Amino acid sequence: MNLQTEAEALVTLLAARGLTIATAESCTGGMAAAAITSVSGASSVFEYGAVTYANRIKEEMLGVRESSLRQYGAVSEAVACEMAEGVRARAKSDVGISTTGIAGPTGAVEGKPVGTVYIAVSYRGKTVWERLDLLAECGNDRQNIRTETVIRLFRKTVDLIDRQDS
Repeated sequence: MNLQTEAEALVTLLAARGLTIATAESCTGGMAAAAITSVSGASSVFEYGAVTYANRIKEEMLGVRESSLRQYGAVSEAVACEMAEGVRARAKSDVGISTTGIAGPTGAVEGKPVGTVYIAVSYRGKTVWERLDLLAECGNDRQNIRTETVIRLFRKTVDLIDRQDS
């Protein structure tokens, strides 16, 4: 499946359940929000999208704790979860989703090579996250890493909603 197909599946599910969504993105730079809003009918489900590249903006706009950024770094489970929870709360949406990672081709740090991405989904009091290691699958290709990140994020979102609502 491609990004457009995944976005359509997500929007269809959200609309069928009467749910709204908000996005907080770092390494994907608004790609998730753009994919969602490219789907006809997205206005009934999409609340808000934030591209929070700078740590200061993650703190100010999403409520990410400075201590999490300092202790774990921006590319971490803690920050991804706080981003998803923060955007959901600030948008007053049902679902909050987030991405933070190293899309490359530069920017790798010890323990976090290019292609290391954390995604998170916050829904109905539960936040789930996943670490993606996309270098082998996507190569050192920034666009491929970003696209695959959003595809996986949308799948994780659909999966969580289905599991929570069943």
